[in-house]
Amino acid sequence: MPIEFTHIPGKTADAAVPFFYDFAETATKLGLIEDGGFRKIVVDDSAGLLTNMDLATQVLDRTSSLGVVLTHWAGVVEPTVAARQLASIDRKSGGRLALRMIGEPLRDADAETRPVGHTVIWQRIDEYLVLLKRLWSNDRPFDHEGAFYSIKGGYVPRKGPHGADLIIRMGGQSGTALKVAGRHADVFELAPGSIDEVRRLMERVRGAAAEHGRAGKLRFALPVRIHQGASASGPKAVHVAGPPAQATLSLLAYAALGIDEFMIVGVDTPREIATTGRETIALLRNSLARRESDAFQPGAHAPRAGLETRAAG
Repeated sequence: MPIEFTHIPGKTADAAVPFFYDFAETATKLGLIEDGGFRKIVVDDSAGLLTNMDLATQVLDRTSSLGVVLTHWAGVVEPTVAARQLASIDRKSGGRLALRMIGEPLRDADAETRPVGHTVIWQRIDEYLVLLKRLWSNDRPFDHEGAFYSIKGGYVPRKGPHGADLIIRMGGQSGTALKVAGRHADVFELAPGSIDEVRRLMERVRGAAAEHGRAGKLRFALPVRIHQGASASGPKAVHVAGPPAQATLSLLAYAALGIDEFMIVGVDTPREIATTGRETIALLRNSLARRESDAFQPGAHAPRAGLETRAAG
């Protein structure tokens, strides 16, 4: 399957405002993103989960093929409410929705009744995802009494097109996080690092997924910051700089590890979006296509290994 590209909105270097601040301008950018070779866009606004759901709906309304990666976390709304809302967005999207689960601290009210810690957070995420999947697939109401959630007569009458197979994206580096991701994640978002660091993390994730018979079902995504001049805000990512040919060479080294998706950070102005699509994305896809074609030619040489790239710490 060819490499996919996902856009992670940040703040523009000029205005220093969120990507979705002015949706009239955002609509123009979304068109450039969709036409420039990006397959998906991440919705992760600082205003929170309910705002993310609203923005996801607006993005789906203003695009025809762009997938939406909706950032979500447990504890903001009850599983039954979330399951209904997400199923509704999934129906509206025509199958273009993916759920990006991230770890968030427990609320103060929860902290009064149970200890707050990394393990507890991921245990709650695990139970939450189990319930979402059950609500998206059950054909009759069910009751549930767990460590974090109590449900009576849980049922979502109108399922989304994905049903319980809605794509789940997760990340993390701890053993606890990888254990939960190994059970639930369809796409694992890797932490930035060197070639060797990323390779080792991929091996750990596959090992965690293998415990659930899912090692071959995982896809890997890597956040990449393309530096085209002035720095841009956003999450940490593998740092790629220089002209398109140099950036492509760096990304090819990571693609050789078996990465399926690059999540592009720091490309937010119309000019940056258009340039990245026209140059870097197109060049990388063409380079990968040539490598794949050469691999099937008689007497083809193996790809050159050991390409180096810089990584953000």
